Amino acid sequence: MSGYQLSESKSVAMMKFLALCFFVISLINIPIAEARIRHYKFELKYEYKSPDCYKKLVITINGRTPGPTIFAQQNDTVIVEVKNSLLTENTAIHWHGIRQIGTPWFDGTEGVTQCPILPGDTFVYKFVVDRPGTYLYHAHYGMQREAGIYGSIRVALPDGESEPFAYDYDRSIILTDWYHKSTYEQATGLSSIPFQWVGEPQSLLIQGKGRFDCSAANPPLKADVCNNTSPECSLYSTTVVPGKTYRLRISSLTALSALSFQIEGHSLTVVEADGHYVEPFVVKNLFIYSGETYSVLVKTDQDPSRNYWATTNVVSRNATTPPGLAIFNYYPNHPRRYPPTIPPSGPMWNDIEPRFNQSVAIKARKGHIYSPPATSDRVIVFLNTQNRVNGNVRWSVNNVSFNIPHTPYLIALKENLLHTFSQTPPPEGYDFKNYDIFARQNNTNATTSDAIYRLQLNSTVDIILQNANTMNPNNSETHPWHLHGHDFWVLGYGKGKFDPINDPKNYNLVDPIMKNTVPVHPLSWTALRFKADNPGAWAFHCHIESHFFMGMGVVFEEGIERVGKLPSSIMGCGETKHLLKP
Repeated sequence: MSGYQLSESKSVAMMKFLALCFFVISLINIPIAEARIRHYKFELKYEYKSPDCYKKLVITINGRTPGPTIFAQQNDTVIVEVKNSLLTENTAIHWHGIRQIGTPWFDGTEGVTQCPILPGDTFVYKFVVDRPGTYLYHAHYGMQREAGIYGSIRVALPDGESEPFAYDYDRSIILTDWYHKSTYEQATGLSSIPFQWVGEPQSLLIQGKGRFDCSAANPPLKADVCNNTSPECSLYSTTVVPGKTYRLRISSLTALSALSFQIEGHSLTVVEADGHYVEPFVVKNLFIYSGETYSVLVKTDQDPSRNYWATTNVVSRNATTPPGLAIFNYYPNHPRRYPPTIPPSGPMWNDIEPRFNQSVAIKARKGHIYSPPATSDRVIVFLNTQNRVNGNVRWSVNNVSFNIPHTPYLIALKENLLHTFSQTPPPEGYDFKNYDIFARQNNTNATTSDAIYRLQLNSTVDIILQNANTMNPNNSETHPWHLHGHDFWVLGYGKGKFDPINDPKNYNLVDPIMKNTVPVHPLSWTALRFKADNPGAWAFHCHIESHFFMGMGVVFEEGIERVGKLPSSIMGCGETKHLLKP
C-alpha cells in the first residue's frame, strides 16, 4: 500500500470520527427534560409566636410556620437537611403524598420507617418526586404536626409539558386549626384516667394566620398574651389581578377539624386532588379533610373596586371554633382593606349530604385515567370504633388499638428483629352479622397491639373503611385516612353498613380517582383498592392527630426482601442501637 493511499484512508477515518462527534453533540443539544437536585435546609426550633393573636410556643421552620414551600419538577431529587434545634424534643418529618419508591427509609414516619431525629442532630432526607402535583410535609412524631411543623410541596411538570387546564398564576394555601394548649398538655389529657378530651380548637388558620377574639377570653387575657392589634396576626391576604385565572392549591393539615372553604362571590372549579387530575366540576364550598390537597381554578371576574372574603368553616362537628378569614385582594386595592360585606356563612355543620356528594363527584379526568385492576387478591375490612382499653379511651380498628413499637418496623423487618413486635396477625374484619354500627357499643373486648399486616408484593388489596357509632349515643365522626407509600383508587362510598355481596357490584372501575387520603363519612363506608408494589413498611392511619395518637392506624409490610441496604442514619433507637458500628 502506497503512502498516499494510507494517508487517504486516515483522512476518511478522521472525517467519520468528526461526523460522529458532531452527531453526538447534536444529540446533547436536543432540548430534553433534565432532572435536577433541589437542596433545602430546615432548622426546627421553638419560638414564641402569635399566629392567631394569642402568644404561645410554636415550632418554626427557619423562623416561620408554615415552613418554606418546596418547589421541584417531576423526577427531580429533593434533599432536605433537617437540623433539630428543639432543645428537649425528638422529631421526624413525613413527605406526605411522596411515594418514596426505592427510598422507604426516608418516608419520615418515626417508629415505622426511622428512629427520631435527636435534639442537636441533623438528618438528611433524599428522595425523588416522581409525579407532578400538590403535596405536603409535616412532623410525624407524637402530635408535633399541630405545633407548627408543616408546609407545601409543589411539583411541576417537566419543561415543555403543560397541564390539561389553563391558568395565569399559581398559589398555595394551607388550612389548619389551632389550639392554645401545647401538644404535651393535649397528649397528657388523652392518655389520662379519667380521660380529658382536647376539645375544639380555638382558631382556624389560613396560611398560618387567624384571629382569636382576645376580648372574649374567659378569664380575661393580658395584652402581652393576647393582642388583636399585633401585626403578626393580621389576616392572610392574597393579591390577584382582575380578569385572570388563578390556580389555588388548597390543602388541609388540621389536627381535628373537617373544613369547608369558599371565596365570596367566586366559583371554584376542582381540577386536581392529591396529585391526580380531576374531571372538572364546580363548587361554591370546597369540603376538605386533614391530609387532602386540591387544586381549584378561580376566575377574578368580580367587581375590581373592592376586596372579597375567603373563609373556612368547621363541618362534621358542632364546633365552637369561629370561621377562619382571609382577604382575596383585587389589585390595586390595599391588601389589608377589609371587604365591605359580612363574611359569607358556611354550610350547616351537620349536613352530610353535600359532603358525601362531593366525594362521589370526584372522578379521574378523561385522558388521564389509570384503570384499576378488575379484581383484588385480598379484602380487608377496617371497622372504625371508639373503645376503652384498661380504662383508657382509645380509637381502634376491628377492636384493636394500635401502638407504635420502640424499634421501627422497617429496620426490624429488614434486620430480622421480629421479636420487637407482635407476630400475631391482626384481624381482617369484624363480626359483620351481629355488630350494629348504629348503636353505642361497649366494645369491652378491645385490645392494643403493634402487629402489622403482611401483604404479598404486587398483589391487589381492597380496603373497606367502615364507620360506626362512637361511645357517645347518636354520634359518628368523619375520619380522613391516609396511606403512606402508595396512591389508591377510590372505588366507592356508601351509607350504612357495607354489604360485601352487593356493594362491590357498584364499584366504579371506569374512572375512579386516585388519592392518598380519603374520608369515611359518619355511619358510612369507603372502598379503596391499591397495588402493594412498593417494598417497605407503610403506615395507614386516620389523619386526625388525636385519633392516631389514640391508636387509629395500622401498618402494611410488602416486599421487605426487595428493600435495599438501610442507611445507618435511620437507626439508633430501640434494638437498632447494636446495628450501629462503632
